[in-house]
Amino acid sequence: MKRTLFFLSIIALLFVVAACGTNNGSGASNDQTNADTEEAAKEIEVTHELGTTTVPVNPERVVVFDYGSLETLDELGVKVTGVPQSNLPPHLKKYSDDAYKNAGSVKEPDFEALSVMEPDLIIISGRQSSVYEELSELAPTIYMGIDTADYLASFKSNVKKLGEIFEAEKKATEKLDEVMTTVNEVKSITEASEGKGLVILTNDGGISSYGPGSRFGFVHDELGVTPADEKIEASTHGQNVSFEYIAETNPDYLFVIDRNMIVGGEASAEKTLANDLVQGTNAANNENIIYLDPYYWYISGGGLVSVAEMANEVKEGVQE
Repeated sequence: MKRTLFFLSIIALLFVVAACGTNNGSGASNDQTNADTEEAAKEIEVTHELGTTTVPVNPERVVVFDYGSLETLDELGVKVTGVPQSNLPPHLKKYSDDAYKNAGSVKEPDFEALSVMEPDLIIISGRQSSVYEELSELAPTIYMGIDTADYLASFKSNVKKLGEIFEAEKKATEKLDEVMTTVNEVKSITEASEGKGLVILTNDGGISSYGPGSRFGFVHDELGVTPADEKIEASTHGQNVSFEYIAETNPDYLFVIDRNMIVGGEASAEKTLANDLVQGTNAANNENIIYLDPYYWYISGGGLVSVAEMANEVKEGVQE
């Protein structure tokens, strides 16, 4: 009897040990599953104009070709590895420091330098869209350019995407709210005004005009300035116009972007517009020729800094 009880006890003990082993294996399996889930959560899918890209959350080595996105990342406190250092806007001059790698120019990325950097994420916009496929071979690449036909919605979407990628959603929302407060202040002023505005870009003595839906349509579409001409062709490079056109359109506000301030040359906007036809407009007579900062409007744009400054420039112009 004792011997039988002994054997039964051994058998029972073996069952307990086997059960414990099974439980331990299940626990390990669950731990592995949780680890796999956590690892998978460190990547997100980003849909953009050029495709859908799997992007790591909080990438360590980030190269930014779009200056608007660079502004936003700077405002969110995100460190970047490389940028195109030629022709950096003044408000982004800190990125010319040796602490940052030179990624080439906004139109010609340095692929050799990029290969050495081994980026985890590359951010581009329109000027680099033609080499999107080549950049995507080096690292996950996302397009963060602005849709000028729907400027603010595009701007908000880009800021929120960057906030999600770098786990800074709360700060991104707070910064967006600040910008939108400024935009709404400008709209309240322009809505109460009967003045009409015309946006032009001067370049080596030539003039292009921009209306709603265009590259600089932000003035009309989002800030509410009534266009002096509703029929301007919406295009990236604007519609070529003459001094006679400006005189006939006779805007109350003339918003001027001087491209020569960026690319150099002697034909400044002031010299270009110093003629009787332009000086006879309502804008000139009421001292409402407003020279906009070309670095915000032409080089950067679409970022947390430039959008706020662009709105402020229009606000100051229409208030005077």
